[in-house]
This record gives sequence, structure tokens and C-alpha cells, in this order.
Amino acid sequence: MSDIQHSALLTDLYQLTMGQAYFDRGMEEVAVFEFFVRKLPPSRNFLVAAGLEQAIDFLERFHFTVDELDWLANCGRFSDAFVDYLATLRFSGDVHGIAEGTVFFPNEPILRVTAPILQAQLIESRIINILHFQSLIASKAARCVLAGPDKLLVDFGLRRAHGAEAGLWAARASYLAGFSGSATVLAAPLFGIPVFGTMAHSFIQAHDDEAAAFERFADAQPDNVVLLIDTYDTERGARRVVELARRLRDKGIHIKAVRLDSGDLADHARKVRAIFDDGGLAEVGIFSSGNIDEFAIDTLLKAGAPIDGFGVGTHMDTSSDAPYLDCAYKLQEYAGLARRKRSEGKATWPGRKQVYRHYTDAGTLSHDVLTLVDDKHAGEALIHPFMMNGKRVSASEGLTATRERVAGELKRLPVALRDLRESARFDVRVAPALEALAAEVDKRQA
Repeated sequence: MSDIQHSALLTDLYQLTMGQAYFDRGMEEVAVFEFFVRKLPPSRNFLVAAGLEQAIDFLERFHFTVDELDWLANCGRFSDAFVDYLATLRFSGDVHGIAEGTVFFPNEPILRVTAPILQAQLIESRIINILHFQSLIASKAARCVLAGPDKLLVDFGLRRAHGAEAGLWAARASYLAGFSGSATVLAAPLFGIPVFGTMAHSFIQAHDDEAAAFERFADAQPDNVVLLIDTYDTERGARRVVELARRLRDKGIHIKAVRLDSGDLADHARKVRAIFDDGGLAEVGIFSSGNIDEFAIDTLLKAGAPIDGFGVGTHMDTSSDAPYLDCAYKLQEYAGLARRKRSEGKATWPGRKQVYRHYTDAGTLSHDVLTLVDDKHAGEALIHPFMMNGKRVSASEGLTATRERVAGELKRLPVALRDLRESARFDVRVAPALEALAAEVDKRQA
């Protein structure tokens, strides 16, 4: 990826125009902003936090380049003194948040930024951009994992993702959520994600004989023979695979799986499974793709379709049924005073907050308590420091640890929250201390 993704100009104009006003008036006191989701989409019972690593990386690198400063100086909107100030600006604040891979619910901050107000304001747009997208995709991917436990799940969505960064972050977010890997090759060197691939219909079409195409691919990829068998006639393709397998064994090559990409996937899978079992290919798996999402996985598996894995593409990388989250990054404190937005339908809880999680005796989620950082409660505190004075407090934990966290979180979901089709509301309790602060702020701001 180019350095565009780290550009300080990757923001909304009003962040800079507000920055000029803050600068002019000498407003440089500490501000506290929190990123949270106001409400869940109709089809979601929980969300999975993701993108913290990229958010911290952005903050660590935050600065205006010479070219960016030249543009700001010449665009006619900002004073020379403000541009000079931006030339040396670096993020020097603190970041607290919920660890990546943690399940969260509405109004629970997954990130808190504490920094001089101009710094905290300038980073808003990109922070939302990073956390929103990866949390959106991780949450969709987690639902696929719930629908197909123990199945091979591969991200197939790069070609229809909304740009290169989206494709790469979808690979990361889905792997974090429990996918086996991605078809996006760059995800391997960037994130250490396993990559998977089969073949395209064009490879079959480029040959005059389907069987010859299968054999040539097997010769070229002897350790990863996954054959696409539905270009012409799916069951005939399966019978050709049986014939080919006998010849390949003499070469020491074994067919790993076949891919089905069209038609009635359940019906084709049953017929192909029968052909393979009768032909002595019980070990050859069946992998399916083509408009797959958690609903399709659930339907296919409940129908008993003998499918071993799924390529999940467009529907996940665009989160097609819920393409955005109603999220916000809002000012909760400035210059030592709690602040609160009271706009109709968009009111916020003021102050620096903590979330305490409680579990049932069986180990499943019971309820959360949303309160202030200095209002101690029983339960597991979810919000922890990740940056202090502009520096990481510890090294990145890595995707393996995050994947393990997600797996544990999904196991602790109560049955109602695991449902893909029925909406269920998790109990997030607002502590009296937080309600009291809100009332105090309302009285002061009346």
C-alpha cells in the first residue's frame, strides 16, 4: 500500500477548519473523544472490535509531509502561522480501548482518545474510517464462523471490495474473526494470513478438453490440486475427476478438493459426493463459492449438504446486508469538564467511561455495565491503555492471539445472540454514577 493511507490530509475539511479556529483562540486543553456504535443494524446481535492495530499505526505515524504543508499553505484557507504549527505536530496523547476481537454492544466505547483538542479533532475521520470498516467486516465474518463451525472458510472478496485497502482489511478482519485465510495474495506478506486458491472458469475454457485442463493444472500445482468442475456439466466434471485421480496417483499427485460455484449447490454437492465415494475418492473434499454468506452457509449445512468449505466473497467484503454501522467519535470531556451532546436521537453519555462485563455461572455473557472510569464495579474491565504520551504501551499482540480471543468470545455468546435471523438485545446497564454525571452536565449546559 502507498503512504496515502497514512496521510494527515486523509480527513474531512471541517477537521482542519475547526483546527484553525482552535489555534486562533489558543484552545489547546486536553479533550477526550470516544468511538462507539449508537445502535446495531437490524440483522446484528453483537459486533466484533477490529482495526485497533491500524488505528495505532496511523497515530504513531501521524504528521504532515512537506508536500501536504505546501498544499495547505497555498489553498487559501489557512494562516501561515497555523501551517507552521502543523509542520511540527505529532500525536502525543493517550489511547484506551477494547482489545481487538472483543465482542461489544451499543454505546460501549471501543476507543478513547485523550489529547490536546486539536490533535484529537484532526484524527477523527481516519480513526472512524479504520475502526468502522474492520469492525463491520469482522462482525459479518464472525457470523459466517457461527454458521459454519469447523468448516474451511476463505475470503474471496477482493475483486468486489470497495478498493485495495478495503480488500486487504477485509482479509485481515475475516481472518481475525476465525476464517481460515484469504485468496488475496498480498494479505500473506502484510499480515501473515494463509492464502488459498483454486482456478477460474477461464482456465477450463482455454482448453479444448476439460479433462486435459484438470490434468495440466494438477501437474502445475501438485501440492494444491483443487479443481473447478462446474464450467460445463458439474456431475460429468466429477466423473472426469475420478478418472483423472487414478492417473495422478501414479505420479504421486493427490486431488485435494473440487470447487462448486453455481447452480443448486446442495444438490450438486450430494451428487458429486456420491460420485466420489463410489469412485474411491472419499478423501476428496467439496468446496463451494458463489454468492455465499452466513445465511447460505447455514441453509446449506442444515439441509445436510456435504460441503467441507466455503469461499465467501462479495456479501462479506461489502457486508451487503448491513453495509454500515451507526457509529460516532464524540467529545466527552474538554478542559477537565464533562461534555455531552443532546441532539435528538443522538445524545451521548458524558465523561471517560469503562465497561464491566459479567458472565453467567455457565460462562456465557450475562450483562455489561457502562460507567465512569473512577466508578469501580465487579466484573471484567474491558477498556485498557494502548498508547500513553503518543507511544505504544506494549508490542502488538499479533493476529494469532486475536483469533484466539474471538474464538473464546463466540463460545461465550448466549444462544439468543448467536441467532442469525432473530434480533436479540443484550443487557447493557448504565450505572447510576454515569446517569448522575449526565444530569449534572445537562444542568450546567441548560
